[in-house]
Amino acid sequence: MATEASTSAAAGAGGGSWVEGMSADNIKGLVLALSSSFFIGASFIVKKKGLKKAGACGVRAGVGGYSYLYEPLWWAGMITMIVGEVANFAAYAFAPAILVTPLGALSIIISAVLADIMLKEKLHIFGILGCVLCVVGSTTIVLHAPQEREIESVAEVWDLATEPAFLFYAAIVLAATFVLIFRFIPQYGQTHIMVYIGVCSLVGSLSVMSVKALGIALKLTFSGMNQLIYPQTWLFTIVVVACILTQMNYLNKALDTFNTAVVSPIYYTMFTSLTILASVIMFKDWDRQNPTQIVTEMCGFVTILSGTFLLHKTKDMVDGLPPTLPIRIPKHADEDGYAAEGIPLRSAAEGIPLRSPRAAE
Repeated sequence: MATEASTSAAAGAGGGSWVEGMSADNIKGLVLALSSSFFIGASFIVKKKGLKKAGACGVRAGVGGYSYLYEPLWWAGMITMIVGEVANFAAYAFAPAILVTPLGALSIIISAVLADIMLKEKLHIFGILGCVLCVVGSTTIVLHAPQEREIESVAEVWDLATEPAFLFYAAIVLAATFVLIFRFIPQYGQTHIMVYIGVCSLVGSLSVMSVKALGIALKLTFSGMNQLIYPQTWLFTIVVVACILTQMNYLNKALDTFNTAVVSPIYYTMFTSLTILASVIMFKDWDRQNPTQIVTEMCGFVTILSGTFLLHKTKDMVDGLPPTLPIRIPKHADEDGYAAEGIPLRSAAEGIPLRSPRAAE
């Protein structure tokens, strides 16, 4: 009896009651991440409908018009996206990044399904298979994700961030970012897709770690332990703002230069991989798991990647015809993804909701 009591007490101290092997904090983070994917996925469709409605009676956004700013439907989509981003931000405060970040792929499924229903953009059989793979991979990661580390102060997060291993990782990321920005972007930015995406992904991994630190600080503050008095909270805030602005800048450059159908899956792969690596180094997620769990998580991640690439690769496929994926988007294509001839270049399923900053119309 004493052993059972001590076990129960330890479980309670480790993040609340356990449900199906998951702590209460992990379940909260999971619900928030799923909600975020739903809101963000739906926002792409609502905003696109708003853009089309505004373009029918005014100057289209793709040719420099701003009539969509007077369209309530577009604003409904924007508010929906903001709600999704807030939920995503909160998810990092409760669950490890290795659980939250890969679930961003689920918003692609939401967009694809809603586009098929609301915009009549046909979802090919291979697109359906890609959606299934994303669901299977996400379920695998959810069932084997590590428990959230118990942290009592933002100072503890700062201690983790200033350990030699993570400082070494951060130094490599910053060095690589500066080399890409000042050495490679001027020469290869317009021809090599990995240059812009490399900057976004590298900086994105640091932004997620800072977002998680800031989220933990706010969670503790709302629970009665004020963390706003610590300078570390404001330092993490500065890092978040700087990283997000950098990501938005170079992600927009990538989207403006290359086909979104190419940018999205590559960016998702690099961003998620580097974020998981950063989380493993800083928060030592894998120290609380056995090799079987780690391998299973990686298999789930690879399954999500396979589904994401399949969904994007075949999204423009028509029965009997191969998909056409030009690397560069013609400059005369409008914002809704239609060339002057009215040929669809992009579908609403293209958006990858970043567990990172997303470009908004």
